[in-house]
Amino acid sequence: MKESKRVIFSAIAANVLIAIAKFVAAAFTGSSAMLTEGIHSVVDSGDGALLLLGERLSQRPADEQHPYGHGREIYFWSFVVAIMIFAVGGGISIYEGILRLMNPEPIKVPIWNYIVLGASFLIEGTSFVIALRHFHAQNESGLTMFAAIKRSKNPSDFMVLFEDAAALAGILLAALGVSLELWTGNPMFDGAASIAIGLLLCAVAAMLVRETRGLLVGESLLPETAARIRRIVESDTAVERCAHPLSTYLGPDTVLINVAIQFRRSLETGAIERAIERIETSVRQEFPVVKHLFIALESLEPEASD
Repeated sequence: MKESKRVIFSAIAANVLIAIAKFVAAAFTGSSAMLTEGIHSVVDSGDGALLLLGERLSQRPADEQHPYGHGREIYFWSFVVAIMIFAVGGGISIYEGILRLMNPEPIKVPIWNYIVLGASFLIEGTSFVIALRHFHAQNESGLTMFAAIKRSKNPSDFMVLFEDAAALAGILLAALGVSLELWTGNPMFDGAASIAIGLLLCAVAAMLVRETRGLLVGESLLPETAARIRRIVESDTAVERCAHPLSTYLGPDTVLINVAIQFRRSLETGAIERAIERIETSVRQEFPVVKHLFIALESLEPEASD
C-alpha cells in the first residue's frame, strides 16, 4: 500500500501543477481544448484524492458492524473515481467542445498552448513512468498489461496508470487541435479536439467501471489458486475429500474462503481439531492473503465424472 500511495501522491502533484498551467494558457489563448485539458487535470487531481481516501478507509480495523473489516472501501471509491472521469471529465469536455463548435473563436497567442502542453507532457510522462514501474513490479507473473489488470485486485495499481495514459493522449489531441486550427485557419478544430478528449475520457472511464464493478460486487480467487488450496487440504492425512473452495475478496489483501471437508470416519474429535489447525496453517503459509478460512465438516456427495 505504501508504494501505491507514493504513486498516487506523485500523480496528484503533477496534475495540480499541470491544471494551473493549462488554465493560465486557456485564459491567455481562449483555447477550448486547453480549457478542457485543465478540467481534465483538475478531475484527475480529485480522483487521486479519492483513491487515497479509499485506501485510508480500507485500512480501518474490523468492528461490530463490519466483522470482516473495511477492505472494500477502496473498491467503492475506485468506482466513484471511474464515474467522475466519465461524468465530470468526459461530460464537461464534450459539452465545452460543442459550445466551441457552435461559437468558434480563433486562438490568441498560440505559443502559450505549445509551451504549456510541452511542459505538461513532460510532467505527466514522469508520473506515468512512475505508475508503470509500480504496475510492472506488482505483475510478478509476467502477464500482458491487460491480463494483469484483469487479475489485479487493487484498483490503485492500474487506475493511476490509466488516468496518466489518458492524460498523455489528451495532451496530444489538444496539440493536434491547436495545430490544425493554426494550419487551416479553421477554429472548429479546437472544439473538435475538446470533443475527442471527452470521448477518450468516457472510453477510459467505461473500462475502469467494468474492472472496478467486478471487485465491488465480489470476485473469487483465480481458479488455479483455488485448485492449489484444494490440493493442500486434500494432502492432509486426515482428509478423505474436500469440495471446491468458495472464496471472495474482501479487499486487495483479504480473502474469505469457505471449504467443506469430509474427514476420515475413524478420526476422533481431537484428531479432527488438530487436522483443522494444520490445514489453516498450511493454507495461510502459502497464501497470506487468506485472512478468513471457514471449514465445514460435511458428508460430501460423489462428484460427477467428466
